[in-house]
Amino acid sequence: MIAVDRWTGEEALLLRSVKRQSVRAFAEDLGISPRTVSHWRENKDRECRPSMAQILDAALAQCTPDEQEAFRFRLAALRGDSIGAAGIEDAQPAPCTVVSHKFLPVYLGERLGSLYEAGAPRPSGPGGLEQRVLPGGHRTAHSSTIHVYACGIALVLLEEHQRVDSLTELAVWRYRSYLTDRAWVGQRMTHLLGQYNPGGTAVDPSPDPEYVLSAYELRDHSWTRAGLDTALQLLTTPSVLVNRQNPQSITPLGTGVEDAKFRDGWAHPEAVAFDGGASRGVAGWSGVAYHPQPDERALTTSQIVSLELDVQALWALSSHVLHMIEEGKDPVMPAEYGWRFLRGAYVRLTTARPTETAQHRVMREAILATSELPDRLRAAQDALRDSIQ
Repeated sequence: MIAVDRWTGEEALLLRSVKRQSVRAFAEDLGISPRTVSHWRENKDRECRPSMAQILDAALAQCTPDEQEAFRFRLAALRGDSIGAAGIEDAQPAPCTVVSHKFLPVYLGERLGSLYEAGAPRPSGPGGLEQRVLPGGHRTAHSSTIHVYACGIALVLLEEHQRVDSLTELAVWRYRSYLTDRAWVGQRMTHLLGQYNPGGTAVDPSPDPEYVLSAYELRDHSWTRAGLDTALQLLTTPSVLVNRQNPQSITPLGTGVEDAKFRDGWAHPEAVAFDGGASRGVAGWSGVAYHPQPDERALTTSQIVSLELDVQALWALSSHVLHMIEEGKDPVMPAEYGWRFLRGAYVRLTTARPTETAQHRVMREAILATSELPDRLRAAQDALRDSIQ
């Protein structure tokens, strides 16, 4: 029999995750209001009253042996206690905390000049691109910045913190938020272009980003190695957890899908894993997931973000060139940002530096391989070179 000496909102939510119940179903089982469960999510560290602790004790006692064992395992992981061999469980969905970094690039070309002049200087990243920064002004994000590149790209970076009961819940939030985020970026860029353009010329149409790329830092969780590897894979390629047939109404595929992925140790065939010293990460087509450990040898999430900023800026720039070709136009770029500029960026991103650690190298190679940016840069270089011959 498991004894919980101190029930807080965190332990109560842990019990709900083990029972795999909705907020309403869990509240009905306990005989309490769903508002109380929601209150636990907002006050995870607050200790429950004795009467509520008794209710939770009774609910835990009524759990199946498998549910009790899962609760014991996750509770020990939550508190940092050691777990004996008998406590080993099959990997399964569990609550976690992630920091989401969204990259939303927009090609503005010559229209970007006024924004670039207004931005604060920022050191160049791994791609050696000149950039400046403006405040993003997003109302709900933990932080938001606009990285303005001299080559004609504006890239909005949104940092958001999410605590979820499952990765399916996170995947639904991710895709639903993409629609509103892209629309917000278009409106924000339109506003800024009008604000910093001396003539006040309106921008038409709204410069919405073509896509969003996400990088996730996985923080608090209760997975062991096998579960952690699956979680990182699902964070990188969350499309396997949701129905995206109607982009306006993203829906989860069901808890059974995520259960099966964890049980089978699922991995996307095109995702590339990389190590960061004591930490682990996965890079895929639509994003990156990383779980840092407190080890001075490990990569930092800021290093991944710095690389992705330049990678996504160059992806948007090369895509602009290739789109012109698809539309039957000769690609034309300012001389300083022509094929030689792309060639230089390609070399800087794909060549290892003497001071680069092995962990940084494998991370860089994984992100470049899954993004296919080197191929696009070469194609854009060839197109620009051909257009001046």
